[in-house]
Amino acid sequence: MRLLITAIVTTIALSTSVYADPELPAVRKIQFDLDQLDEAGLYGLDDGKRSLSYEFCVPNDLHTIRTVQDIDPTVIIYLQSPGRIGCSPLEVLAIGETYQPNYRDVLTTLASLDAIESIEQFWGE
Repeated sequence: MRLLITAIVTTIALSTSVYADPELPAVRKIQFDLDQLDEAGLYGLDDGKRSLSYEFCVPNDLHTIRTVQDIDPTVIIYLQSPGRIGCSPLEVLAIGETYQPNYRDVLTTLASLDAIESIEQFWGE
């Protein structure tokens, strides 16, 4: 019985998703709680769920921008605004949405890019 319990605990530990491990550097770049989102990438009360918008900065070069847009088709690039995140003059603001298929994979893939330092919740005005 003890061996069975050990096997079950080991299986659960090994199958834990990358999103549950805040020690991974890429996950630490995501500055909002992914657990607040449901399977569809929505948060809020059942009668008022909405997508979470997020922002990040990327270098203002075509290759990097295309890479980001290939990973996340919801991303819109803003050339003139630094956003609240404070993009430098050499960067552009990127804003994406969690309401998309595999949003967690999208976010962790974006966060794994060296060009992205932080992904924060966007508070539109």
